[in-house]
Amino acid sequence: MKFERRDAPHAAPGVDVASMMLQVLAALVPAAIVHVWYFGPGLVFNLLVAAIFAVGGEALMMWARGRKPEAALRDYSALVTAALLAFALPSLTPWWVTATGALFAVVVAKHLYGGLGFNIFNPAMAGYVVILVAFPMHLNLWVAPRMGDIDYQHLTIVQTLAFTLTGNLPDALGFDAVARATPLDVMKTGLNNMATTVEIGANPIMGDFGGRGWEWIGNFLAIGGIWLMIRRIIRWQIPVGVGLGLLAPATLMYLVDPGANPSPGFHLFAGATILCAFFVATDPVSAATSPKGRLVYGLGIGFLVYCIRTWGSYADGVAFAVLIMNMAVPAIDYVTRPPIVGHGRSRQSDE
Repeated sequence: MKFERRDAPHAAPGVDVASMMLQVLAALVPAAIVHVWYFGPGLVFNLLVAAIFAVGGEALMMWARGRKPEAALRDYSALVTAALLAFALPSLTPWWVTATGALFAVVVAKHLYGGLGFNIFNPAMAGYVVILVAFPMHLNLWVAPRMGDIDYQHLTIVQTLAFTLTGNLPDALGFDAVARATPLDVMKTGLNNMATTVEIGANPIMGDFGGRGWEWIGNFLAIGGIWLMIRRIIRWQIPVGVGLGLLAPATLMYLVDPGANPSPGFHLFAGATILCAFFVATDPVSAATSPKGRLVYGLGIGFLVYCIRTWGSYADGVAFAVLIMNMAVPAIDYVTRPPIVGHGRSRQSDE
């Protein structure tokens, strides 16, 4: 009797990498549309530049490693990195700044560690931190949201594209006319100047919870993230952990002194909190893998974000918090991984 033999793997995964990445990109589309509505077409230009250099860097590194570029380009991971980086950058960002972040994210943070599946750090956040260190001035060029009662000079598509390509505004305009501080910057500066949160909240850039325009982007990011959880592309532990890690100390400090500490709602809807919870921290390669580990990992990110925002030098601390917890992932996985069947607790089996 002749038996049919099949080579491994014997069970096909339900969702492949390319499908996962495409669904992540699809979940970002509603928030991207809202972002363009409130802050202009700069996000589209940032995304195009980041995608070109991320995909180009991916192909170049695969060729340099003697592998077929098509194998890496078909998984769309470079496009996800480009999209997350574009969301983190201001609408007015020169192309060379975006290109620097995208190339570092893919070439250094991803491929120098072995490519997809081997990178220790979240590529998009690594690229963002390089920009933050090398081009800090360009990360302050956020335009005011499209609100009728906020005084700002709206840039056309052509003017925005011209700035992206040249770094120069039209002759009749200066940066003070088009750029505004983010809600997190406004809050941090006001508190450092001994103003109360109520007084700072009177700034027209502030909304009901976070910043005007930012709140709606956060809402649509949350909708996209919840859809990913329903599709089981991401697990609930990391988003919940990030939220609890940030909101628990924010709530406690707000109850102690609401005049000197922003509300939990502000921390949730200002900055990149929701983007981090659903799209950045949930990177399956650089995040913890066990269920308990993912929860601990998310809690650590949320708590570090609160600490950096409150006592650090930066208004938002998402990128640094994610990268710090990326370094802690091996220890988290070692402590929280489930026991091996037949060997008792896994740590004891290693001793």
